[in-house]
Amino acid sequence: MDQEKIGKFISSCRKEAGLTQAALAEKLGITDRAVSKWETGKSLPDASIMIELCNILGITVNELLTGEHITMDDYKDKAEANLLEMRLKVEQRDALLLKIEKIMIGVAFPFYVAMVLIGAYVCKEGNILLGILLIVMAIFLVAVLAATGLKIEHDAGYYECPNCGERYQPTMKAVVMAPHMGTSRKMTCPHCGQKGYHRKVVSKNKE
Repeated sequence: MDQEKIGKFISSCRKEAGLTQAALAEKLGITDRAVSKWETGKSLPDASIMIELCNILGITVNELLTGEHITMDDYKDKAEANLLEMRLKVEQRDALLLKIEKIMIGVAFPFYVAMVLIGAYVCKEGNILLGILLIVMAIFLVAVLAATGLKIEHDAGYYECPNCGERYQPTMKAVVMAPHMGTSRKMTCPHCGQKGYHRKVVSKNKE
């Protein structure tokens, strides 16, 4: 999406509607600085207010994302193009999140081992309270990283059933309780009912 083009289109529609940036911001319950960022192409409106913004400006969401008024003849093609671009952005974001998760796991384990060894050494040297504190801190930090990693793994992308090939998003409970090898988890497919190690994938559709 061309953010600069979208920004100019928002600005043009706002002026056609006889609204200042401050007046538009007030209607949406946001700051006029946010509106200014849209119109200069520095950011896009949040999805949660897109429909309200479009209603105020008298345009469709498809026109907003395209950055121009669309005729009925072009509407379907533009809509499909916008949906494909949005899907690509989501997949790119999910791929980045899964990479971050791998980095977190790579950092968490050696950090945990180092902190426990240091804590044990400090205890051995006679400072038992400090040693126990270091070990507890290591356990707590690793637990936080593990919980964050699980949240990322659940929310980003999909799992693919090795039996029927269906790609789906399981419940958080299913992800937490499932035995795993890396990001592949042994779960029951909600579609075919078969168990197996379901691998993590970014896209909903197979290439």
